[in-house]
This record gives sequence, C-alpha cells and structure tokens, in this order.
Amino acid sequence: MAFGVISEIGYISLHTSDIEASTAHAKDILGLVETGRSGNAVYMSSAAKKHHEMVYIDAPRHGVGQIGLIASGRSGLNLARQRIRDAGYPIVSESPLHAGVEDGFAFIGPEDFIFEIYIGPESADILASGHAPDRFGHVNLHPKHLQAMLDFFVTTLDFRVSDVIGDDFAYFLRCNAEHHGIALIKGKGWLHHHAWQVQSIAELGKVGDRLHERGLRLLMGPVRHGAGHNMAAYYVEPTGAVVELYADLEHIYDDERPPIVWPRDNLAWATKWSIYDFTEFRSHGLFPATEAVTAK
Repeated sequence: MAFGVISEIGYISLHTSDIEASTAHAKDILGLVETGRSGNAVYMSSAAKKHHEMVYIDAPRHGVGQIGLIASGRSGLNLARQRIRDAGYPIVSESPLHAGVEDGFAFIGPEDFIFEIYIGPESADILASGHAPDRFGHVNLHPKHLQAMLDFFVTTLDFRVSDVIGDDFAYFLRCNAEHHGIALIKGKGWLHHHAWQVQSIAELGKVGDRLHERGLRLLMGPVRHGAGHNMAAYYVEPTGAVVELYADLEHIYDDERPPIVWPRDNLAWATKWSIYDFTEFRSHGLFPATEAVTAK
C-alpha cells in the first residue's frame, strides 16, 4: 500500500575491497544466495528470490554504492524523475545501473548518497538457503544534516513520518504500510545498517549462533524497539556496515496517523527490554563511495 512515488525499498549496493570475503559472509551468516555476476558486481537475494536485493561491487575501498528505491509504477517513476531534476540533484545515469530491472535512473542525493529509483524488478530462479531472511527491508542513515535529508525524503519522495525521537535527533519514515523503510539518526554522514526481515525471534538467536561458531559476535540484541515495535539483532559485516535482522515490525494502515514523539532520553524508543551503551553500536558505519559507482 504505497501512497507516494516510492512503493518500497529495493536493494543496497556496497563497495568492498574483498568481494569474496563479503559474499561468503553474506551467504554464511545472513543467508543470501548469489543470483549472478556481471563484471565487478555480485548480485544476491533472500527468500524473496529477486534478481538483486544486495549488490557487492569489487572496488579499491569499502563504501556505499547505491540505495535502490522501487517506484510506484511508471507514473511514480516519471514523477520522481521530474522532481529530482527540479530539485537540482545531479543525475548519474538516465538508465538502470544494474541488470534485472525494467527501467530506472540514478542520482546523487543529499550528503553524496547515490540513489537509484526503478520499476520492474525481476525474479531469480534460485533455491533459497536454509537460513535465508524473508526479504530486504530498510536502511538506517546517519546524516550530518538531518533536516535536509528529512526534507528530501518527505517533500521530494513522499515518505511519511512514523516516529520522531527528541529535538532534531531521529526520524523513522515510511513509504508504505511498514513502519519504516528509511530511518534517519543525526550522525557522521554514513549508512549505519541495512536490515532484513526474518520470521521470528528464534531466527535472531540463530544468527547469534552462526556468528559465535565463526569466532564473531552480535553487536547488539536481541532487543525490542519501541519505535516500530520490532525485535532485532545486529552484527558488523566485513565492509564495516552493520546488518540488522528483524521480526514483528509495526504496520500502519492509517495514512494520516500522526507521528509518535519520543523524548530523546527515553531510551525505550531504541530498546524496551534493557538499557545499552550505544557508543560502540553507533561507532560502526560506511560512508558513500566516491568511485566505481556502477557495475562494469
């Protein structure tokens, strides 16, 4: 149930200086399956069996490649394209950056993040792994200039605000009935985490087991968030980005529901079951890449 030019969050693309280590980690820990390779790109998907929900780009340095947003049909794509032009954001490509989609374009948005808006994601004929997440769900960005990033998503792309944390600290934004597809927390100007939906809290425990078996650990969780009500667990992947697995995310079916406002010092917005020191949690992230933008 989309209400604007964007219907859902489509994929995340990350640059990695060790593509085999990154893809192996995504397979072993997250449960993604490789759907194909093209030049310096490896395409991966969850149980959703899309052509790509994750794209790793072989590059000299780790970084965020693109954030993919699926438009609400042809009319949504055309309107988004016109709004991006009118707003003056530089166009990177007038055609899709990756195979597996019908049409799209890419541009440089606020704080040098590259976004691709597209339609017609193709399916992939793959056998999902035994511990695959259901699908790709959302991204969490830590912009330096929070209000400018908020205005981009709300004014240009029609996202709506689900929850507000503190005074100019954090916003959770939705483009459909799901509580958030984009979360914004004021920070260093990087992507903090990409998030994947799983069936239940049991899957959060299992990812902790998989990490432990390889001498790794969870960064945080399992927790129950107040904002969004979802249960979640987090770990750090080889690029330095954080990965979230989550279950039981709130859905909002009233398009006009006013945002829920949380005082910043009420940490129940982040974790209702216990209190964490978020210093380490917020110390991980991945800045936008400055080269090797697209698959070659």
